[in-house]
Amino acid sequence: MHFASDNTGPALPQVMAAVNEANQGYVLGYGNDDLSHAVTAQIREIFEAHDAAVYLVPTGTAANALALACLAQPYETIFCAPMAHIQEDECGAPEFYSGAKLTLVGDEDKITPDALGQEIRRCLDRGFQGVKPGALSLSQVTEFGQVYSLEELRALTDVARAHGLPTHLDGARFANAMVALGCTPAEMSWKAGIDAVSFGGTKNGCMGVEAVILFDPKKAAEFEGRRKRGGHLFSKHRYLAAQMQGYLGDDAWVNSARQANQNCAMLAEGLRAIEGVSFDYPAQANVIFCKLPLATHERLKAAGGRYYDNGVEGGKISVRLVCDWSISTDQITRFLDICRG
Repeated sequence: MHFASDNTGPALPQVMAAVNEANQGYVLGYGNDDLSHAVTAQIREIFEAHDAAVYLVPTGTAANALALACLAQPYETIFCAPMAHIQEDECGAPEFYSGAKLTLVGDEDKITPDALGQEIRRCLDRGFQGVKPGALSLSQVTEFGQVYSLEELRALTDVARAHGLPTHLDGARFANAMVALGCTPAEMSWKAGIDAVSFGGTKNGCMGVEAVILFDPKKAAEFEGRRKRGGHLFSKHRYLAAQMQGYLGDDAWVNSARQANQNCAMLAEGLRAIEGVSFDYPAQANVIFCKLPLATHERLKAAGGRYYDNGVEGGKISVRLVCDWSISTDQITRFLDICRG
């Protein structure tokens, strides 16, 4: 019963097969091989962005930090939610690579246009003594499992653009959000006003690869320099490309995200029917934040349940449950049976 994270499960068979197939003979390194070129073209096609600059990196932190470094200057600030991954879980990497500071907007996982506008104006009111507005970063899916609608994304990017700011989308769970919205990659990115995307693969079935997509190709040279200087340019780049090839082929990435979301929906439906369980946020993709009675939590842990808990409040314990594509129906059923006692 493994619900700790979607980065704890296995890689997709298609990904492993693609890596094994790429592990033949000798090819040029550093992304100069035919497979890397083909994957770049494939991502451009999927995003309907044929001039986009596309790069593969091994981690989400690298993707976010390098992308943001190309969008914000050291004397500027990056606006984000207080619990954004770039704020909570990247050890200052975005600040380190960009030199920019982070400004937290609101007090929830989803930023509102009014709160963003207020923080931008507050920043501008500081005059030459303060940092300048630099960029906006949004998480899709958010850290609390919510999904911005296309209208919400557009409203936020409209505010950002009104002040001349580019918008970055942290898409570690991009596919899960896209499936939840029933939209295309383009509709959830550049058509919604997004300027750069960290397109996640690792949480959705890859071994370890993310794509950075810069819709302004003029950013390409800067990204390439920052990637090399930061130590994130793989010499045996074909192994990153092979993962992405297996991930994207035959819509494996869409199917795995859909399965993860369906697994989560099954788990959420069962939990809602159990007395004493309450939800902190709607489960809109593949992540659940809820409260369990302490006795339920103790039974689950004793039976081998794996998930993160976030402290006791009012006799209940707050937990995060994440489903990936590989969680079986049997695991979910057993988890719910234990919850029921």
